[in-house]
Amino acid sequence: MAIIEVETPHGPAKAHLNAVAEPRAALVLGHGAGGGVAARDLVAVTEAALAEKFSVALVEQPYRVAGRRSPAPARQLDAAWTAVVEHLQGRELAGLELVVGGRSAGARVACRTAAATGAVGVLCLAFPLRPPRRSGSEPAPSRLAELDAVTVPTLVVQGARDPFGMPPAAAHRTVVQVEGDHSLRTDLAAIAAAVRAWLPELDG
Repeated sequence: MAIIEVETPHGPAKAHLNAVAEPRAALVLGHGAGGGVAARDLVAVTEAALAEKFSVALVEQPYRVAGRRSPAPARQLDAAWTAVVEHLQGRELAGLELVVGGRSAGARVACRTAAATGAVGVLCLAFPLRPPRRSGSEPAPSRLAELDAVTVPTLVVQGARDPFGMPPAAAHRTVVQVEGDHSLRTDLAAIAAAVRAWLPELDG
């Protein structure tokens, strides 16, 4: 694995690149708000994608590189992510079709920037559809519009007990329900199987 530092408008980010020989395409993944690129579901998906001959880059946002756990505002996350993807498209992943994705907040970033990055597919792990309602508070707004705005094939892998809810399937969107909650740690084999079944469909 190669670690590539990329300057972004909001500080240096890192791309952890797992390259394969003669890749059929590339997968770029982002981490969750409070976690990093070593999350178990991201590791499982990386291994599944490598087995399907996809080179994989795991993007570490600038706030994480700087040692902070509290995420940056959405516009900063999107700008930093786009800068890293553009860097990879111009160099290490040049000439490859691109699938983007991530877990939780990283999935939201991938959805919001899918058109700007020219992605041919979006992979969402534990998409945070609606934050759990706090006692005595109004329900939080749904983030379904971010998923609905994606016009390319999308795979959502969601835990059956995820407190953020279950996104609905749609014309371009496949939703696979697996055991577990928002952490997606319960059935890593099912996550990997869903990804391995979906990625080859993008070739068609």
